[in-house]
Amino acid sequence: MISKIIIKKFIKDSENIEDEKVRNRYGFLAGIVGIIANLILFILKFSIGFLSGSIAITADAFNNFSDMASSAITIIGFRLASMPADEKHPFGHGRLEYISALVVAFMVMFVGIKFVQTSFERIVNPIGVEFNLIPFVLLLASILVKLWLGKFNKYVGEKIDSAALKAVAVDAMGDVFTSSCVVLSYLIAKFTSIPLDGYVGIVVSLIILYAGFSLIKETISPLLGEAPDEEMVNEIVDSLLQYNIISGVHDLIIHNYGVGKCIASIHAEVPSNIDIMEIHEVIDDAEKEISKKLNIHLVIHMDPIAIEDEEFIKTKNELEEIIERSEIIESFHDLRIVGKGEKKNLVFDVVVDGDLSHIEEEDLKKWMNEQVQKNHKYYNCVILVDKNYVKNHF
Repeated sequence: MISKIIIKKFIKDSENIEDEKVRNRYGFLAGIVGIIANLILFILKFSIGFLSGSIAITADAFNNFSDMASSAITIIGFRLASMPADEKHPFGHGRLEYISALVVAFMVMFVGIKFVQTSFERIVNPIGVEFNLIPFVLLLASILVKLWLGKFNKYVGEKIDSAALKAVAVDAMGDVFTSSCVVLSYLIAKFTSIPLDGYVGIVVSLIILYAGFSLIKETISPLLGEAPDEEMVNEIVDSLLQYNIISGVHDLIIHNYGVGKCIASIHAEVPSNIDIMEIHEVIDDAEKEISKKLNIHLVIHMDPIAIEDEEFIKTKNELEEIIERSEIIESFHDLRIVGKGEKKNLVFDVVVDGDLSHIEEEDLKKWMNEQVQKNHKYYNCVILVDKNYVKNHF
């Protein structure tokens, strides 16, 4: 409720998240809210840690300080990612948002490593922690602030599909747990003289390290080139198959250059007996309409299929029967029959689920060739093994 009120007050036209300017305002607002909240928490916890002598509370304070820096980096990341395309970067600078999230993750790791060392020193040389009620209540209140901040960043991150803000949200929810451990150790200090502070500091530091490692894994994936979003794949395929002349699709590849900056290419199977100009017009319309609908840049390659040729239909049916007997092959596409007379080449791609070694690929091709030659002694298969990006639709 509070999150929605803040968004409506500070973001004009807040529902128009397709507009890059509106999306950037969300990022800027989330960053400012994060800086203010974490600065307050840092000052509060650092003061309590200094006065009470608790290394666990001090570690938690500097964790909030790193979160404040993370929010500042997030703002910078949004600014840089929104820069227009230029000669050296024709697809824009959208991936800088992922890089900013990666910087945040490494900062979290640095804080964790630093306080593992400090907490270990406290275990070796323990110092008593002085409990006071008011600081205890303030620490409890800080947990509620962090809990709200995590939910706020999660809400904004999901609304504008921001990897950076989702990373900050995960970090914040991890901080809720670490702060709870710190508060618990501070409370225990009231009833025992056992030096638990250093041990709790170690636990907090390890949790911070784990959160940083998880963030690195999540943010580096789109930079390396992760598998396409299944929902987008299905929307592209289903949208294309709405056009009457398109009988199937395959070889879908999606390149992500940042949120709202996706380029996709796909092969569309069309009848070979239709005028090329007519096919081109339909494909051209499909590219424009689907690109606008899904906010991507779609490029479609036409694959003509001889759907009325008797030899093609018979051969296609025979291949389908052979593939049904294979546990590895899911489907095939781009079938072409090359040559005249008895000796012919069947040229086609087979789709497999997962990667095969070179030896496995050669064995698969050999098996396929043997199966075909049971019916056609002089046929030879020329096969390309293709990974499953999207299942064929015939």
